[in-house]
Amino acid sequence: MSDQQRRARSDGARSAQPTEESQATDERERQKRSSQSAAAARIADQHLWVDQQIRIAMERGDFDNLAGAGKPIAGLDKDHDPDWWLNQLIERERIVVLPPSVQLRKDDAVLDDALDKLFREDDVRREVADFNARVLRARYSPQDGQPPLVTMPRDVEETVAEWIGRREARRAASLERRAEGSTESASARRRTWWRRRRTS
Repeated sequence: MSDQQRRARSDGARSAQPTEESQATDERERQKRSSQSAAAARIADQHLWVDQQIRIAMERGDFDNLAGAGKPIAGLDKDHDPDWWLNQLIERERIVVLPPSVQLRKDDAVLDDALDKLFREDDVRREVADFNARVLRARYSPQDGQPPLVTMPRDVEETVAEWIGRREARRAASLERRAEGSTESASARRRTWWRRRRTS
């Protein structure tokens, strides 16, 4: 065998030996395949695990004495209502849903009190604009069988001026109460001083 043949054979043997990089790549591929097969096996056997958990819960008695056990399911004899969950929520929570015309009348009656809780004029304007938009929406989308809409939109500027007037009146009353309180406390301090002086 010539030197050239020996060199070619040793080069071929060196190239056949795996490098560290190729070994790492092979290991990653092997782990990926094994994790995929494990996940596939878990998914395939998931129903068995669920059945086992139900069996264990039944043995513990978790399903004994459940509400409605042995009774027919309520509402099966009725037609399907797409808003069944909303109707059940209203019934369970005892929510009162008023027709828009009645709700707007109620909102109009308490609007001034709601505005008095606000501190900024921009917030008052926004609340009045929202109320007016709801009134107009109800006015242009009447519903049959509903009470008539008698609520009128509010004049924004007039409502803001009334809000400012009520706020100023509350401030003046508060200042007056403070002034009365300070004069009463001052007279009480004078009386206490006079009593101390007379007793000493």
